[in-house]
Amino acid sequence: MTLWVFSGSLLGAMALGMPIAFALLVCGVALMVQMGNFDAQILAQNLISGADNFALLAVPFFLLAGELMNAGGMSRRIVEAAMAWVGHLRGGLGYVAVLAAILMAALSGSAIADTAALAALLIPMMRRAGYNVARSTGLIAAGGIIAPILPPSIGLVLFGVAGGVSITKLFIGSVAPGIYLGLGLALTWWWVARRDKVAVLPRVPLRRRLQLTVHAFWAFVLPVIIVGGLKFGVFTPTEAAVVAVAYALLIGLFVHRELHWRQIYGLMLSAALTTAVVMFMVAAAMVSAWLIALADIPGQVTALMEPFVDSPRLLMAVMMLLVVIVGTALDFAPTILILTPVLMPLVKQAGIDPVYFGVLFVINNAIGLITPPVGTVLNVASGVARVPMGDVIRGVMPFMLVQIAVLFLLVLFPQLVMVPLALLR
Repeated sequence: MTLWVFSGSLLGAMALGMPIAFALLVCGVALMVQMGNFDAQILAQNLISGADNFALLAVPFFLLAGELMNAGGMSRRIVEAAMAWVGHLRGGLGYVAVLAAILMAALSGSAIADTAALAALLIPMMRRAGYNVARSTGLIAAGGIIAPILPPSIGLVLFGVAGGVSITKLFIGSVAPGIYLGLGLALTWWWVARRDKVAVLPRVPLRRRLQLTVHAFWAFVLPVIIVGGLKFGVFTPTEAAVVAVAYALLIGLFVHRELHWRQIYGLMLSAALTTAVVMFMVAAAMVSAWLIALADIPGQVTALMEPFVDSPRLLMAVMMLLVVIVGTALDFAPTILILTPVLMPLVKQAGIDPVYFGVLFVINNAIGLITPPVGTVLNVASGVARVPMGDVIRGVMPFMLVQIAVLFLLVLFPQLVMVPLALLR
């Protein structure tokens, strides 16, 4: 009964058009009423304590770092360097999009920001060169979702906090899967675009390639600093976010000189507004998480999935399939915050490595950003590229299916995640 009250109240509130954070609070109230222990003071206390977590300080700092990097010219330099190296290949602008998406993912951690930046830079060029614009927009949208997978990833921070898993290990464990997704996109692009007759960019001389790579040098250094610092214990993920902000500010102001003091207030305001949305959602989700534990909903879910507990891979496949379905209706952060406290006890009971589960769980939720009908990133790509949503959905389909195939390949072969994780630790 409790499970039905939980899911029914949450879905009902969402169906009425209520924002996710308020829907989570309604869900919490419904659970308290159903258990006969409603108390507004306890609700308020849990709401406040839900956001009172030191690790969550990484969220505003990584968001601000992403704003500073885009305004400071790092994103543009990455695209220029990628274009110099692979732009002359047949379908080269597609490879530029994939390479730039991977590199930019290691800077901002925001799928929406990366997708918007890449679409604004590349779609006009792809349109002029004769590329299928809908397919190109789909590729850029699919590339954009690598951002929440590679460090710095706000999704991994949220999962680490909600699931009590080391954020440092999650960051390191996500590196190889993020690269696998990028390779999958490149191969899919080669297959679907191999017969297109498009203008090929002229080959850039080696000297100019090296020059553009040097121009992007400072952008390439930041991921090395973050991953290296985490690996060698120089700083925590929260401190890494502060380092990223300081680095992006200094490079934008004094090295690239594309960032101006008068822009900083606006960038901080933008990051603060996004942070407020995320943190309120986290706080509301923690209320639900507390009540989920109190109502023993994980125990009920465990009972439903009991037949799969003895087979970790089959259980992982079932859970990933569940998240794929949920991801078509819920956005990235809410899905992580709602399902993590429900699924983690099952993961631990089955003996699945929490870091391995967390990486695949976040990948799955990232794919949800391009699954219709919600597909936040699809909406961004459609708006920036000025392509009808129906065309973008058709364009993204081959890339989305390959990313889902990569996800289930990681389910079948956990070594693809665990071996690189062991090497990088």
